[in-house]
Amino acid sequence: MLTEYRRALHRIPETDWQVAQTAAYLKSVLSGLPCEVFSPVENAVCAYFDFGSSETVAFRSDMDGLTVSEQTGLPFASEHPGKMHACGHDGHMAILLGLAQELAKKKTAQRNVLLIFEPAEETTGGAKAICETGLLEKYYVNRVYGLHLWPGLKKGTVASCEGGMMARSCELTVTFTGKSTHLARWREGDDALLAAVNFVMSAYAFSDGLPCLLRFGKMDSGEVRNSVSGRSVLEGSLRCFEDTVYEQLRRKLSELAETIEKRSGCKVEISCSEGYPPVTNDAALLSEAKTRFPIAETEPTYITEDFSVYQRHVPGVFFLLGTGDTEPLHSPHFDFDESVLQTGLSLFCALIGR
Repeated sequence: MLTEYRRALHRIPETDWQVAQTAAYLKSVLSGLPCEVFSPVENAVCAYFDFGSSETVAFRSDMDGLTVSEQTGLPFASEHPGKMHACGHDGHMAILLGLAQELAKKKTAQRNVLLIFEPAEETTGGAKAICETGLLEKYYVNRVYGLHLWPGLKKGTVASCEGGMMARSCELTVTFTGKSTHLARWREGDDALLAAVNFVMSAYAFSDGLPCLLRFGKMDSGEVRNSVSGRSVLEGSLRCFEDTVYEQLRRKLSELAETIEKRSGCKVEISCSEGYPPVTNDAALLSEAKTRFPIAETEPTYITEDFSVYQRHVPGVFFLLGTGDTEPLHSPHFDFDESVLQTGLSLFCALIGR
């Protein structure tokens, strides 16, 4: 069952919000079950199992694939050129479909259950749009769980950690506008390249030692080799596990921009994407989960996940499900032993309770 679901979904990867075929497949599986099936936003799919409780537990899976050309050679490889489920979302959906089948057999449960299949996790983040509908409040959700297949973690191992587990993200763009002159008259110009270099060095200096990641991976500057650069653009990323550290660094970057402006004569502008909040696991829920299922400890990672948006509304826990020594996520060769899907299903069944 789980393998069938996973392979059917693997054949039809779609990206961003354009996941209509995926949504149709999910609805076709869910439609015959004793649950309410609906779309809170376009192409998202939800299934609500009402057991007559005043509380509801939610489980979330992402739906979208990646713009990756598959090179696995699998007999059920992507039928959509240039697109692939290279991040395991086909497996995540299969687990939730399996959970739906288990719920259909139950007469009673400790809580009602809401299954959320979310588009656009890899791009703009579907969680925000879903939460803004008031879905969690309408169905009295008081806890939420999710998981991600995880290469490098022992196959079949479930892992998590208390508190900050995945980072808050912010994609930084810093633009320096100076004045270009011939190098022979460099004192008459305002060197945007030098200003950018000084900005990077100072930013690295004050961020070192803090629980964060602040790095720039790209710089475009100047027009020709024999003129002072009149414009430079830095592109990088700021990631933190705590909002207080994030706000502290944002202030410091703004103060640094003002200092560089005064010293260099260049105008400095910082833009920062909204990004995702940090994934912060609820200690009480994780402790309870450990009494129901074996869960290993994992180290926090600077990778980001918009599951964090749900945690801004209700307490939740995110888990990693080990695939062992596989190709990394986002690789065109990514595949995994499908037996781990049963482990994910067993975890979620345990979290439902009686």
